[in-house]
Amino acid sequence: MDNSMLYKIAITKIPNIGAVNGKNIISYCGGAKEVFNTSKKKLLKIPGIGPRNAQYILKGDALKDAQKELTFVAKNNIKVFYFLDDNYPKRLSPYHDSPIILYYKGNADLNHYRNVGIVGTRKVSPKGEIITEQLVKDLAIYNPYFISGLAHGVDGLAHKTSINTGLPTIGVLGHGFKHIYPPQHRSLAEKMIEHGGLLTEHGFESGPEKMHFPMRNRIIAGLSDAIIVVETAIKGGSIITAKYANNYNKDVFAIPGRIGDTYSKGCNLLIKSHQAALLETAKDIGYVMRWDEADTKNRQTKLFVELDDNEKELISCLREYESIGIDRLTFQMKSTPSRMAALLLGLEFKGLIKPLPGKRFMAI
Repeated sequence: MDNSMLYKIAITKIPNIGAVNGKNIISYCGGAKEVFNTSKKKLLKIPGIGPRNAQYILKGDALKDAQKELTFVAKNNIKVFYFLDDNYPKRLSPYHDSPIILYYKGNADLNHYRNVGIVGTRKVSPKGEIITEQLVKDLAIYNPYFISGLAHGVDGLAHKTSINTGLPTIGVLGHGFKHIYPPQHRSLAEKMIEHGGLLTEHGFESGPEKMHFPMRNRIIAGLSDAIIVVETAIKGGSIITAKYANNYNKDVFAIPGRIGDTYSKGCNLLIKSHQAALLETAKDIGYVMRWDEADTKNRQTKLFVELDDNEKELISCLREYESIGIDRLTFQMKSTPSRMAALLLGLEFKGLIKPLPGKRFMAI
């Protein structure tokens, strides 16, 4: 990691300086490093700095905090993205309030050609659970990456179903990598790192503070091409995410519910106020977003051409059955269990096969 990253991270360590003010400071001084080589007199002329932060910058405390962060990310194999660098997620780049720094752990491409955000209440109903699972499974034909916030309820269910469906999923955190919240999702988070990724703008020591979660929601909205709201009350994180998505000119969809149900009121309001399109099936999204099945089939044909001989043989074998167990596959392919597991995992990431209960698989 180049030395300039120290100064880039240090900007985010200045107290009470958010993304917008931080970018203004960088622009005013001509770069992140230049901020820390600027005189007190000049710093005090920058809107939003003030005497206390000017002194904090001059003392070098922000640089000390940034060095701790660099040590942690290097030790834990965490990628760091700066808003002016080429590797910063392209969907977030246009927005003035996008994070200055993002920390990422995972293997999914944040610039994947289709991203769908799924959000909703933590107190999801049995019906909401069924709807969430079915939507993820039905949308798999379009080969999107699913993005949510790792919370209880709709978020966690969307992540779990994505993994079970063989599609990468990205969790946007409201805290740093020293924590996992809720702690019950630690195992899920570990799976997501292997089958997608975890993303946050918060330094490793930052805990799951209340104010962090609305901040997280703007990242979910910005990274997604479409946002689905499954169930929500009139107030809550899902409504905030939908508002950000509308401000970013993203398509928002909401599942309608019974009049009077607490966690249908938010969705119904979004639809009634034209802040979201009414969503009944995954095909509604395919139609509005113009993700037709022909495009999906052409894309899969292209992927097939790019497969190696072993992968092509495996796909051909899978297409002979409705589903088949890994032991039988290993025997028929005259392979070894470890080699077969690696082949299957690779095809899952390419969106060509789907894992089923009982270590069975099917071609999509």
